[in-house]
Amino acid sequence: MTTARIDARFARLKAENRAGFVPYVMTGDPSRDEALEILKGLPAAGADLIELGLAFSDPMAEGPPIQRAALRGLKAGMTLRGTLDLVADFRKGDQDTPLILMGYLNPVESYGYEVFARDAAEAGVDGIIVVDCPPEEAGPLSAALDAAEVSLIRLATPTSDDERLKVIAEGTSGFVYYVSVAGVTGVKEAVAAEVAPAVERVRRASGLPVAVGFGVRTPERAAEIARVADAVVAGSVFVNEVAAALEANEPAVPRVLAKVKALADAVKTARANAPQNSAFLAETV
Repeated sequence: MTTARIDARFARLKAENRAGFVPYVMTGDPSRDEALEILKGLPAAGADLIELGLAFSDPMAEGPPIQRAALRGLKAGMTLRGTLDLVADFRKGDQDTPLILMGYLNPVESYGYEVFARDAAEAGVDGIIVVDCPPEEAGPLSAALDAAEVSLIRLATPTSDDERLKVIAEGTSGFVYYVSVAGVTGVKEAVAAEVAPAVERVRRASGLPVAVGFGVRTPERAAEIARVADAVVAGSVFVNEVAAALEANEPAVPRVLAKVKALADAVKTARANAPQNSAFLAETV
């Protein structure tokens, strides 16, 4: 498989001595056209990589904000094929930013593993996170993605011990997504002092960069995580902006992109602005 775009981006981040910022947005939310406008605006707002959520009726790992965003996407008529068309439209203007799909197995299985992998690669997808597909059941999907040169990116969690990390690392490429809290998205907050040793364990087990998500909603929290992780993922905070815009009858795009910029700026300057003599840094760097 090729992870060229992902590898190149993390190599650049390492050279710049900073963490990457990875905003998560939902496909089709609040409409197809607005979702595409948001997607196109993310790199300029500070996205180093992008996670695009697949609209699904039963997103079991998601808290209420992303559940509602998924329902809005479905109501707008978004399908898996429609999502790949959205990615293809994004790629017409951006050939550099890595784009990762994040979703659940049912739509991919219904689409067909080989056909999905081929179509995803043709659209410009770099990787996919399938939340409810454990390594033990990933063989057919992994084989199809490998053949199409699309990365399968796996999740590690606070309950993943060293033996489990070995299993997770096998067949994972690009980076590992570390779920920083035991729970669903958008509810608990990530704590950098707890995340740091876990990130180091995942790095040792996988030899890959580690992106930390679940529980990052503010610039301050994003900056803290950026000092100990290779990338920071945030999502609920952005779909909440879409919901607020709809409630206020305002355009969603500028609100989302402004919030992305605020968190991205915090991530990009986090290490440069770190308190050099703090005990926290001494323990986590």
